[in-house]
Amino acid sequence: MASRRPTSDSESRQEHTIQDVIQTAVDSISYGALYALMALSLALLFSVMGLMNFAYGELIMVGGYTMFILRDDSWVLLLVITIVVVTVISVLMERIAFRPLRDASPNTLLVASFAVSYGLQQLAYMTVGPIPKGVSPYPWLVESLDILGISVSRLSIITFVVTIALLIAVTAGLNRTMLGIQLRASTEDFDMARLVGVRANRVIVAAFAITGVLAGVVALCYVSRSGSVSPTLGQGPLLVAFVGGVIGGLGSLTGATIGGFLLGAAVTALQATLPTDLSSYTTLFAFSAVIAILVLRPSGLFARRAVREA
Repeated sequence: MASRRPTSDSESRQEHTIQDVIQTAVDSISYGALYALMALSLALLFSVMGLMNFAYGELIMVGGYTMFILRDDSWVLLLVITIVVVTVISVLMERIAFRPLRDASPNTLLVASFAVSYGLQQLAYMTVGPIPKGVSPYPWLVESLDILGISVSRLSIITFVVTIALLIAVTAGLNRTMLGIQLRASTEDFDMARLVGVRANRVIVAAFAITGVLAGVVALCYVSRSGSVSPTLGQGPLLVAFVGGVIGGLGSLTGATIGGFLLGAAVTALQATLPTDLSSYTTLFAFSAVIAILVLRPSGLFARRAVREA
């Protein structure tokens, strides 16, 4: 029996390693799906009106504080109100801050998005303070299920299923509804779309409303995972989603979505696998790879090639 002990220990370690790899893969896919939603939202606004909305992170922050306020209510009420509040804030953002600047230069729109982002952050500091607020309304979400020996939290499963369903729904909506066709036409050539009768106000408000719904869902999943909310909550995920969208190609909704997923999954995987003394440099390693990609493909991996006239 003593001679068989090393084999048993080796098999046990191998099995444990395989489980760790699968667990990391599940977490990476789940987080990557969230970043894909964010990258899709950023690419949609960028394609329609040339706006890189850096205030998108604050929509996630607003959703987090809404969850904090409603943490003792039923999960249905929390879910619905959080999505509605974030969507309303997104639409108001367009109406108050960006509609008056619609014909402004991209640089002006960029500065405006930073101003809105900073303003919402400061408003949060003034009203709720800088101390993070704990948000863990439903402990059953983080309970783990044993699936073929792999421990997977309910939240990871819900996050993946919901985000994939939303990506499919948005894709179907863009392809099969009149509003979706107008949005797709606007992402291809906004000026030409307006010339053929597409109503600019309707399309842009719809784009902000869609991004608001997606931001509300991201807030629900992300804050439930992190367990807290602060005024700067949205900055980290926004940066990853933005860079992911860039490497995928912000001019392509599909490309940006894939890029956001790949970078989000890669960052999550690096955080789980790097040694402890290197884990704080996760972003450095990930963004070094991003620089290498952009050197080879400056327009992004999946960006549409420009067609030159002879």
